[in-house]
Amino acid sequence: MSARVLPYAVVLAAMAMVPLVSTSPFYVNLVSQIAIAAIGALGLNVLVGHAGLNSLGFAVFPGLAAYLVAWLSTVGGIDPVTAGIFALAGTLAVSALFALVALRTTGLGFVMITMALCQIVWGAAYRWTSVTGGDNGLSGVPRPGASLLPLERPEVFLWLCLAVLALALVQLGHFFESPLGVALRGARDQPRRMNAVGYDVWRIRFAAWMLAAAWGAAAGLLYAWYHQFVSPHMMAVTASAEVLLMLVAGGAGTLAGPLIGAALVVLLKNLASIWIERWVMLLGFTFVVIVVLMPDGIVPGFTRLRGWLRRLKPAPAPTLVPRERADG
Repeated sequence: MSARVLPYAVVLAAMAMVPLVSTSPFYVNLVSQIAIAAIGALGLNVLVGHAGLNSLGFAVFPGLAAYLVAWLSTVGGIDPVTAGIFALAGTLAVSALFALVALRTTGLGFVMITMALCQIVWGAAYRWTSVTGGDNGLSGVPRPGASLLPLERPEVFLWLCLAVLALALVQLGHFFESPLGVALRGARDQPRRMNAVGYDVWRIRFAAWMLAAAWGAAAGLLYAWYHQFVSPHMMAVTASAEVLLMLVAGGAGTLAGPLIGAALVVLLKNLASIWIERWVMLLGFTFVVIVVLMPDGIVPGFTRLRGWLRRLKPAPAPTLVPRERADG
């Protein structure tokens, strides 16, 4: 196992062992929430960190998948696994249509278009009460269950979330180092030059958009199965901003950043809110400190700090080797 893979394997193994060392389902469910949030943040990282497309509408992807699997399995009467497959396919189809609109621009225009698309889908979920349940949402979403994989048990569902997270890390790690991943960063930094040498920048960005949509949809499926309930709140702009905060805090463009950012936000929401009434102020103060001290995020910040400490370390004294005698 390479030195780059070992830290991720250790972290995932430690998360998987939580049910073995804790008798409380609260902490098991907390780790499941971290894993689901990390999958979504990894998907957004494709757009923000590697394509340079800052989005405030990422919640559309998990929201569509969650609503589709909820409606198909509760109203449509389809088994959860088949409903999940149709939900993934439907989310990718709608995402491809949205890409035709969103990828026409970049910068602030892209931010505004993605936010507008998010608001359109949120408004449809809020007002189309006959299908979505409106503000009440859809409840009673069944989890896939079998004798070999009883997902109604919190520890088994946690292991499923960690398996999907591990798959996301492996796939995205290979993607970022692939020729397409390198071309994506080239399109981010020098789009005109990439077009001049024969690369189709729009298609490269479209591939990144669809990859982000796929992992966002995966996070949405797990979200719906975890909560067994979906509501328009998960597609609000605040939900998109929350995922963006995870990415900014951990470090966009890195593989470990989304994991750290997701853990930070989920832990502050669930643990700090127990002890502190105004925990949202603590969350905001934490992000202010991170942005001031580590503008690029926690992972790049600690990388620079480690390099700075190495430069401060005194160099070893030279070893004096006695010269051999000439007549030796």
